[in-house]
Amino acid sequence: MIRRVPRRALLRGAIAGGAVAIGLPWLEIMEPAKRVSAATAPKRVVFWFTANGSLPSIWTPPADLSIADHPIHAPLAPLKDKLLFLAGVDQKVAYQSIGDGHQTGMACLLTNAEILPGSLFCEGECAEGMQQYVGWGGGISIDQHIANKIAETTTTKYRSLELGVQVKSASVWSRMSYAGPDLPLPPREDPTQNFNDFFSDLGSDPFALEVLKRKRKSVLDAVGDDYTAFNKRLGKEDRVRLEQHLEAIRKVEKSLDSTGQVGEACELPTVDLPGGEFQQNDLYPVTGKAQMDLLRMALACDMTRVASLQWSTSVSNTRFTWLPLILGEGHHDLSHYGDDAASAQADIASINRWYTEQFFYLIEAMHNTPEGDSTLLDNSVVVWVNELGQGNSHTRSGIPFILAGGCQGSFNTGRVVDAGGAPHGQLLVSLAQAMDAPVDTFGVPEHSQGPLPNLT
Repeated sequence: MIRRVPRRALLRGAIAGGAVAIGLPWLEIMEPAKRVSAATAPKRVVFWFTANGSLPSIWTPPADLSIADHPIHAPLAPLKDKLLFLAGVDQKVAYQSIGDGHQTGMACLLTNAEILPGSLFCEGECAEGMQQYVGWGGGISIDQHIANKIAETTTTKYRSLELGVQVKSASVWSRMSYAGPDLPLPPREDPTQNFNDFFSDLGSDPFALEVLKRKRKSVLDAVGDDYTAFNKRLGKEDRVRLEQHLEAIRKVEKSLDSTGQVGEACELPTVDLPGGEFQQNDLYPVTGKAQMDLLRMALACDMTRVASLQWSTSVSNTRFTWLPLILGEGHHDLSHYGDDAASAQADIASINRWYTEQFFYLIEAMHNTPEGDSTLLDNSVVVWVNELGQGNSHTRSGIPFILAGGCQGSFNTGRVVDAGGAPHGQLLVSLAQAMDAPVDTFGVPEHSQGPLPNLT
């Protein structure tokens, strides 16, 4: 009779300073005789912001995701199976909040909470009834809710990272992350400073890293006697599985030798930094690319599991001088032309397509970042958000949301989902649940009853 071993059996040994143990893979000798798969990499969520809405008449892709020739989404075609396009998602809470379209679109975006009354943008006392004079957002944002939940059980170098690309100002128009009501979080805008803060200690203490590597490498040696005794009890197929498992551990050790970090793809990134002129308009592309490179490696090194990247700000009037635009005006100015202004509409489409190319740059880099048998993108969800649906009408309906990455199977990608006018607060609930920070409502309960249907 074969003596079964429990699923949680360990190979044990001792090293200087204490005991060590290595978990085993599923083996036929274990009970129950059913293989259990579990994600070994952490989940991550990234919020990616661009401003001034889109072009609703052409934004929603075909249901079969045939986007190779789409005027905006064509750059995403190689990874369309990793994407979830959302149509018909409305920021309903914005219509009951004080503030103008951009203010409510921005402050309510990740909070699903109304803006607080205030006098941030007027001299002295605000005139009675002047509701455009407002305070900050009125609730915690979903990224910070998730970060707080993760922090209950896990410590990372940064609880969350808020990165910006030429945000410049500090106002309700320029903040989407909130630690709580009236507590906006400013994004980090200087790539050079970010590089130094994130990676200055990567390999900066060779002696300490060498001690750590030797301690980790000694684990396999320490369990050697236990492995020999245990191996004698196994059948041929179980022995192969166990050896494959130990070989996987050896590969992790090799990555530790080269990086000194837990993530197998973690290394000192090669980044084209814009230097001290990072706020100049024409350095917008290189500044954004640097921030994306830093963000991707910060996630790969498990420095954080919650992040955001904010391109400019709501009411962004960035001038896209590197694009062959027809009118060549600032983004916000272009967004206020009428629907029949063909040249302005063409320029808006070009700007949206350029942002799509940047989005693809990040998610492709994450897709090409290995994590065991998976990838950084598959273990994450990157959420493209916007404060408006359409710029010239300031509508907060039909906001162009895109999700990239399945977050370890939490989202069924490769589809277009029409939410039929559902409140965006339900999307925030879905994201919290996917990141194991579950809630039934978020922000104003009226506009967030449960998760957004048909995402899983």
